[in-house]
Amino acid sequence: MIKVENLYKEFQLGKTQRKELATTNKITVAVDNISFECQPGRIFSLLGPNGAGKTTTMRMLSTIFKPTSGSIEIAGIDAIKEPQEARRKIGFLTGSAGLYARLTPNELVKYFADLYKVNDADFKERKERLFTLLDMNEFQNKSIGKLSTGMKQKVSICRTMIHDPEVIVFDEPTSGLDVITAENIISLIRDCKNEGKTVIFSSHIMSEVDLLCDDMAIVHKGKLLYNGTMDEFRANQQAKTLTGEFIRIINEANTVTA
Repeated sequence: MIKVENLYKEFQLGKTQRKELATTNKITVAVDNISFECQPGRIFSLLGPNGAGKTTTMRMLSTIFKPTSGSIEIAGIDAIKEPQEARRKIGFLTGSAGLYARLTPNELVKYFADLYKVNDADFKERKERLFTLLDMNEFQNKSIGKLSTGMKQKVSICRTMIHDPEVIVFDEPTSGLDVITAENIISLIRDCKNEGKTVIFSSHIMSEVDLLCDDMAIVHKGKLLYNGTMDEFRANQQAKTLTGEFIRIINEANTVTA
């Protein structure tokens, strides 16, 4: 599971950044005291407009960023005090993570399997399943630098899943993928749920949220606007659609802070 309590993250702003943002503040708050839980065997969606704090939150969950304050528990491990142990439990996918351009998908996925000490039999079985699911066999021995954006995303997904993590953090997992592959990723996420894994994902595609989500949080300007089950969200929505309700909640928050 993932347990987050009073998570807060601020960043120092340099002179150039302050000029670009037209502010005199030397500090910007990206995540402002948010708390939530993601349970095993359930899919948790973190939603928010661009700049809301979603990616910063996910990078803290994945131990890439250290919180300014607050606590993060990953599969029973204090991720702030024991980040290396927490990483062993996590698979993290983000569109901005770099890949080694000179390696092939085969080489890169094997490299990460070795980092996680995956034995040869498990590696072979998992690689075959993932490469088949994502239709990667035809380009598995091509240099990653020569692959398309969608192909690179597939490689990132394999790298994320090869060590069979208990907790999976997907930051817009279907970004840049064709419709068929996106459907395969949705199927993969469902499989993770059925295997009892803890899954948290962000998406701008509300149809994906509608299909997959058990629990949901909405963040805006670093603050938590909603945290509850998808059934509760649907039962209380005032707009006709999920997208409309999401927009209504964001606009209402903007009105309050204006």
